[in-house]
Amino acid sequence: MLGNKLKTESSDENLVEKPAGPGVRSIKSEWGPVLVIHGGAGLLLKKNSTPEQRELYREALRKALVAGNNVLRSGGQAMDAVVAAVTVMEDCPLFNAAHGAVFNDAGKNELEASIMLSHPPPSHPSIPTSRKGFSLSLLSRAKNPSQMVRALYLEPSLAPHAFLSGATAEELGHQVGQELVDPSYFWTEHRWREHRHGLGLPETPMPGEPNKDMPYPPLDQLPTGTVGAVALDVNGHIACCTSTGGKTNKLVGRIGDTPSMGSGFWAESWSEPKRGLWASALRTAGVETFRTVTVGVSGTGDGDYFIRGATAVDLARRMRYQGQGLKSAAEQVVEDLRQAGGMGGVIALDNLGNVAMPMNSAGMYRGVIDSRGEPKVAIFEDDPLE
Repeated sequence: MLGNKLKTESSDENLVEKPAGPGVRSIKSEWGPVLVIHGGAGLLLKKNSTPEQRELYREALRKALVAGNNVLRSGGQAMDAVVAAVTVMEDCPLFNAAHGAVFNDAGKNELEASIMLSHPPPSHPSIPTSRKGFSLSLLSRAKNPSQMVRALYLEPSLAPHAFLSGATAEELGHQVGQELVDPSYFWTEHRWREHRHGLGLPETPMPGEPNKDMPYPPLDQLPTGTVGAVALDVNGHIACCTSTGGKTNKLVGRIGDTPSMGSGFWAESWSEPKRGLWASALRTAGVETFRTVTVGVSGTGDGDYFIRGATAVDLARRMRYQGQGLKSAAEQVVEDLRQAGGMGGVIALDNLGNVAMPMNSAGMYRGVIDSRGEPKVAIFEDDPLE
């Protein structure tokens, strides 16, 4: 088990967000455990929203951070912390996941979710080490896809594959206690207007009751992409969980990066020779020393570009095979997205407590919390975490 204080490249004990070039930010924490989340990226302009609207999102992000941190601070597993955080965002109609999911071009919701762990969960020692993660797609009745993907990941005899979809996935999820709801649960006025507006159709009549109590932002301010969380627990293990309604007005049956392992999410751990003068001296004497590196990634944005570029695993491979640090690798994969024509960002976390949140968009709903328990959130590209 790790000590409370995690070694990083910096001796600064404060949680700091530092500029790292246009459109990117990097956060480093010297303390663990750590939880980092995102609530989607988009073309967000501060001038097009009110302080009241922005505070709704900030408060929702804080609530998600606190939920996940409550698991971590009690000694819980990263797997459970990320699901707790994502569940809060799934239940909030502000975000493009579960209750607030977007519609496809047929006016239906098709949900996706994934989970991945750097190590098998200590609570379930029978999970094979080769079972790194699990994905679900084309869900239409799962109230909380993040909880369902966790439940099926933990049932290798019932769901032996790495990926399931549609009715079969939901039937198996229901067998292990996951709640199924009527599809009308996922209807929200703002997402319906977004769907109809995108198709050039009248926004009325509406199949549901308009919500007049919540001041949603204009259509061009709604978050796109996904919600996601990455956590580091007291065992030094990392897990990521990602959930989404997908792309607005996507073709029926489209599968995005959220359930595509290596594209929209990734987690792994490896050993590598230590670097530095002391390690070199020992190597000269015939003694090789090693260190463990663990990383988790969750992405948000134009999913088709994440798939084409295998964005999440590319970040990890840059660290493992090219010796890049977390910040550098995260910035590079997001820049590669931009050069390919894709918009979005990633959240990434390593076992030293280093966090990176680069984006190539005007904004990304995001937040981080460490063992001191103070949630820090931001929305726009130039926002400080606070």
